Amino acid sequence: MVGPWQVPVADVAVTASDYDGYTGEAMAMGERTPVALLHGPASGRMAVGEAITNIAASHIDDLGRVALSANWMAPAGHPGEDASLYATVKAVGQQLCPALGIAIPVGKDSMSMKSVWQEQGEDRAVTAPLSLIISAFAPVRDVRLTLTPQLRTDAGDTDLVLIDLAAGKNRLGGSALAQVYKGLGDVPPDLEDAGMLKAFFATIQSLNAAGDLLAYHDRSDVGLFATLCELCFAGHCGASISLTAVDAMAALFAEELGAVIQVRRTQTAAVLAAFEAAGLAGCVHVVGAPSIDDSLTISVNDTQVFSESRVDLQRAWSETTYRM
Repeated sequence: MVGPWQVPVADVAVTASDYDGYTGEAMAMGERTPVALLHGPASGRMAVGEAITNIAASHIDDLGRVALSANWMAPAGHPGEDASLYATVKAVGQQLCPALGIAIPVGKDSMSMKSVWQEQGEDRAVTAPLSLIISAFAPVRDVRLTLTPQLRTDAGDTDLVLIDLAAGKNRLGGSALAQVYKGLGDVPPDLEDAGMLKAFFATIQSLNAAGDLLAYHDRSDVGLFATLCELCFAGHCGASISLTAVDAMAALFAEELGAVIQVRRTQTAAVLAAFEAAGLAGCVHVVGAPSIDDSLTISVNDTQVFSESRVDLQRAWSETTYRM
């Protein structure tokens, strides 16, 4: 629950070690099960990537301090699923995590994700596909430096900066947008370069330690549009966004790895330079700024494509919870 209005948009859970000091512990999660319907190894890499971009909001300092727990689920014996599980375990445990310099010391598995029964003389079955749930844990140097998605409106002129770790690919396979249109898509998001993720984590940590970041929100599980909405919800403010994109829908709804940060306008150039020095120059874009009119307005290629009040957006976003 984030900010004075207690909006449930936190990226990471942080607890203090004791009553007197400022050290603590952080936990975050990542899962991209729909992607496994298209590509098992990609879903595993994205689950790890999402856990890391979530836990990056806490003050950890070094990625090597992060440990992972892996919860594997698969319908063992179902055609194709054993091969997908093997390929995903190899991609995560033998390739990605060693490249990131992090370990998976614990985990569990559920290999019977299939139910079979008879109904009116017919054989019935429900099969759950391969799924990897990643929990990330790390010691925290200073719990007071935990970043949240609450946009700040008390820090003068600020900018919103997108760090796009997919470098503009904007793949829609397995996304919520595809599901809305009753489809699955073709090409899913993926984590192809572990070095980019390491550079992102290190840069966020150094900028946070220096006090250069005001707000932070991971975008990999919801896409840019929902990320911007949730930033506005937590801050009870609006935002004016301007994008340059070939495909507006893909730019707004692709669930690629990355984050949106808020920085003081006087520090924007220095923040961009820090990412450039880390080798991420082509992945970082100023996309807009918070606004005081309490609405979210989005323009793509200088043409306004969306404008809605924050209140109406938050009511729509909360409707499922409200109905329950």
